[in-house]
Amino acid sequence: MTEATKDSEFVDFAVTARKYKTLLTKKFINRKEWETPNPNNIKSYIPGTIIELNVKPGQKVKQGELLLRLEAMKMQNRIDMPFDGIIKSVNVNVGEKIPKNFLMIEIE
Repeated sequence: MTEATKDSEFVDFAVTARKYKTLLTKKFINRKEWETPNPNNIKSYIPGTIIELNVKPGQKVKQGELLLRLEAMKMQNRIDMPFDGIIKSVNVNVGEKIPKNFLMIEIE
């Protein structure tokens, strides 16, 4: 028995009604836990540059209206309003470069 198996604990999982035992990798154990996305937070799904901003805090916005444009890999991505609401805060400016998963806009 190797040292890895001495310190590790086997876990059960099932595939098509067959049960197996396996060891979990350190990468799997230390992974970032999945969180339910908040529908009131508009996050960037790709890194890029804000080239157009059409909203400001306190503004009422209807579903489908253009919030901003994000340029990434020479493509312009429209970020539209997912539902009717009021803009709580805008965390980006035109010309700003943002990373993936950056909170761009909060909706009330």
